Amino acid sequence: MTSAHSPFGEELRREPQDFSLVLGGPLYQLLRRAHISDDAGELVRRRMIVIALLAWLPLLALSALEGHALGGSVAVPFLRDVDVHVRFLVTLPLLIVAELVVHQRMRFVLRQFQERRLIPASASRSFDAAIASALRLRNSVLAELLMMAFVYLVGVSVIWRHYWTLATPTWYAASTDAGTTLSLSGIWFGYVSLPVFQFLLMRWYYRIFIWARFLWQVSRIDLSLVPTHPDRAGGLGFLSNTAYAFVPLAVAHGAMLAGLIANRIFYGGAVLLDFKVETAVMLVFLLCLVFGPFLVFAPRLAEAKRTGLREYGTLAERYVRDFDAKWLRGGAPAGEQLVGSADLQSLADLGNSFEVVRSMRVVPVTKEAVFQLAAATLLPVVPLALTMMSLEDLLKKLFGILL
Repeated sequence: MTSAHSPFGEELRREPQDFSLVLGGPLYQLLRRAHISDDAGELVRRRMIVIALLAWLPLLALSALEGHALGGSVAVPFLRDVDVHVRFLVTLPLLIVAELVVHQRMRFVLRQFQERRLIPASASRSFDAAIASALRLRNSVLAELLMMAFVYLVGVSVIWRHYWTLATPTWYAASTDAGTTLSLSGIWFGYVSLPVFQFLLMRWYYRIFIWARFLWQVSRIDLSLVPTHPDRAGGLGFLSNTAYAFVPLAVAHGAMLAGLIANRIFYGGAVLLDFKVETAVMLVFLLCLVFGPFLVFAPRLAEAKRTGLREYGTLAERYVRDFDAKWLRGGAPAGEQLVGSADLQSLADLGNSFEVVRSMRVVPVTKEAVFQLAAATLLPVVPLALTMMSLEDLLKKLFGILL
């Protein structure tokens, strides 16, 4: 086990840019040995092709062999199943692309903590311990084994069987008096393709848990926050920028929802407005998933804001009284002119500093980041509006709103 006092911890403190949420774990090591990944998480196109084809191509071959690829005796043939194509040819590659994006955009986060001197020297060992703990969880064999067990025992046996399948004969299952019977393609779908997809999804949730836990541990450190920092987050404003790294993950979730809704519209007689609740739940879930971990800094930032308002308020009080006594009560030296005096600029600077403290956010999240993540999540659902109106009518409404 790696301790906070080990040479490994000291090395991380010197080179925190090597920290990564994605470059570790049994699956990562397996992909490296299979030469579809490397030490920097590159070879994304190769991973996308291999994993997506592993999940999708056998389904095409088996459904064609059974006569369910384009038609046959089923209501939903394979090539017309929007959900399965979106899931394995869009969402699955996005989950893989997100790994590289998150690695490249978040690898310098720890350096920011140090470059901004947010971690006091007295807390450096606690910071090292948080990093080492995150890396141990990321590399855990037990965690990935438990995720795989959850996928088969809950994801496939419960969620897919009872809540996800369509209530109509499909290329992967047929309803009989004895219950639902899987076809050959359905067996591959239920026990290979779907588990691969669900495991990669669960692995992302686990990584975000590691990230949230790491931030929680850092928030317990007596951080050196500066209330007058121009990012209006005490120096933690850089954390909001990490949300942009999760945009591919947000698009993947939106695509997954869009595929599910499309099948219900095309084969279940539903309309898009029937899924307002599901869409809202997915949006709230994604926002909480990405921005929720930042809430752990709220107590620290609120305390820093209160302290800043008190201290800068006291400083401003002293300064404006001296300014008042000097320039309004006849205390200025003979011959000194108010126009051009540095006192005016100092007064303005002090007012600006106090305004920065007053407008300081207690959560390091910007409106722009929230809007971008929300837009990325909803973007794949937007084309389904064409099921309710023509493209011409949709464009007219859009131009009417914008213009």
